[in-house]
Amino acid sequence: MDFESAVHGEGIVKKYKGFELNVPVLDIPQGFATALIGENGAGKSTLLDILAGIRLDYQGSLKFFGKYNDDDRENNPDVKNAIGYEGTGNYYLPMWTLKQGREIQKLLFKNFDESKYIEICKQLAVPDDESKKITDLSDGNHMKIKLAGVLSRDTDLLILDEPASPLDPLMRDKLCDMIREYLQRDEGKKSVLFSTHNIADMETVTDYAIIVENGRIVEQAFVEDLKEKYVVVKGEKVDEEAARKVLYSISSSNYGFEGVCLSERLNELAGLNTVVEQATLSQICVAIMKQNSKLYGVN
Repeated sequence: MDFESAVHGEGIVKKYKGFELNVPVLDIPQGFATALIGENGAGKSTLLDILAGIRLDYQGSLKFFGKYNDDDRENNPDVKNAIGYEGTGNYYLPMWTLKQGREIQKLLFKNFDESKYIEICKQLAVPDDESKKITDLSDGNHMKIKLAGVLSRDTDLLILDEPASPLDPLMRDKLCDMIREYLQRDEGKKSVLFSTHNIADMETVTDYAIIVENGRIVEQAFVEDLKEKYVVVKGEKVDEEAARKVLYSISSSNYGFEGVCLSERLNELAGLNTVVEQATLSQICVAIMKQNSKLYGVN
């Protein structure tokens, strides 16, 4: 599928001791929700920090909305305000109350809508005692006020780092609804990029997936295309060894096996007693991550 890019990157490299993020080409589709998927330590937060301008000590170049570069993001207020970022760092000073947090955002961001912020806090069931210190909030409520802040601004791109991680299942579902509502504004010009290590939480809102392992992008495509490229195959124990030679990944039990297979290799399973099913994005991601993870012996 052809698309315009909300973000285009080339030669993105950031080196640490014992780890290197290396992304030759990156494209975030405009008008869609993109999930950046990978296990802890894969490089997701580093990449998001680079895109948001939190980290500037990297090699490579970035283009935003088809016309602005890295320098524009840092020096042009219009570009900076068009990008909303929620990260894992500390946003608020320890002594700030909920009221002070709201007032500071109002001062910092010209595109901050205070009434919308208050309404989103209500929708997310944030405690209504504004004298409460932000540091006294639970992890879930802390995330809610960060999300309320970024969703209350008039932006064109949201960059969210593990937004679902501290939320309970109902709030994760609510977050998906809010992302959909955001994308529907402005005739497909809004875009969302969020990271997750558990795509099952956010699969229903994911249009495009980028899978990262060991600092590299190992797969990326629209979800509908990934589900055509990979399928789930189930079979009986007697056929397991033959199927293992073909399947991309496999797990077995006393009763049989199940694995992910490249659709183009299904004909190699001819003659085996197998059942083919559509794979979920979660199944596809886990299979790809296994193939590229150090946990499974990949260097």
